[in-house]
Amino acid sequence: MKRFLVLLGLLISSFTAMGADMSNGADNFYKSDKVTLHKVSFKNQYQMKVVGNLFVPNGLDRTARSPAIIVGHPMGAVKEQSANLYAQKLAEQGFVTLALDLSFWGESEGRPRNAVLPDMYAEDFSAAVDYLGTQPFIDRLRIGVLGICGSGSFAISAAKIDPRMKAIATVSMYDMGAANRNGLKHSQTLEQRKQVIAAAAEQRYVEFTGGKAQYTSGTVHELTADTHPIQREFYDFYRTARGEFTPAGSSPELTTHPTLTSNIKFMNFYPFEDIESISPRPMLFIAGENAHSREFSEEAVHLAGEPKELHIVPNAGHVDLYDRVNLIPFDKLTRFFQDNLQ
Repeated sequence: MKRFLVLLGLLISSFTAMGADMSNGADNFYKSDKVTLHKVSFKNQYQMKVVGNLFVPNGLDRTARSPAIIVGHPMGAVKEQSANLYAQKLAEQGFVTLALDLSFWGESEGRPRNAVLPDMYAEDFSAAVDYLGTQPFIDRLRIGVLGICGSGSFAISAAKIDPRMKAIATVSMYDMGAANRNGLKHSQTLEQRKQVIAAAAEQRYVEFTGGKAQYTSGTVHELTADTHPIQREFYDFYRTARGEFTPAGSSPELTTHPTLTSNIKFMNFYPFEDIESISPRPMLFIAGENAHSREFSEEAVHLAGEPKELHIVPNAGHVDLYDRVNLIPFDKLTRFFQDNLQ
């Protein structure tokens, strides 16, 4: 039986390597002919350059002031993975949209690369508001934010102290703090958490004295018979033609992997603390019916003030909502931002 499982795993690995699951309209690298892309950059409050893709609807009246939406990518990803897709689909509905690379990732500045700094990630969202709100064709009173996966928690963190964000939506949100402290469904014990912290602390000595950086978590690079179903889900996006993208200056080996010594900063990240203070600005939480991350959206909507809504997408998992256009409720997102960025 064990030999059979090993062979099965190798077959699955070979099949996945040959081609990604492109069902349900998976289209991460979608290119719209209804919008125009402008590469932009701006400084955040700490004078670090943030790079983004600004999507402007074709024929937009630039003498008027239009609503805008900032779109944040999944944790460990870059704007070319999921964020660009959402930004273009929403731009097709008349919004000016900005898909940004968070600091330390993609084309944005920050060293070491792949570093975790939740406060800086939240700052990048506010810096994006600074940028959009000073453009002559943008109505600074009608700026919304959309965070995918980990960026959902960063957008919430930003919105708590930035009332210029008038409507907040998340898709497949991860509370990156809770996920690192407790694991999914509180599967990590306090002792295990302390072991992770201790290992990261010891690694600081290595790097302080000139040793090589160590990376953690992220997506596996090959499948075996024992690979966890959640890792298989991420593998199908990040390690195949479906969603694989390596920014210039990076390497496939480091894609999605944060540094070990910085990743523990998530242990001190509590995005849902005081989430009710965002009210009366509206919040929309979108999660897949079968998503392993669904618990975070459910917790957020429980704690948030009104108005708020949890929208569950039938027959969808976590990564499904990154790029499967037949499952993603773009109409729901469009109505949410149209109603609340009037």
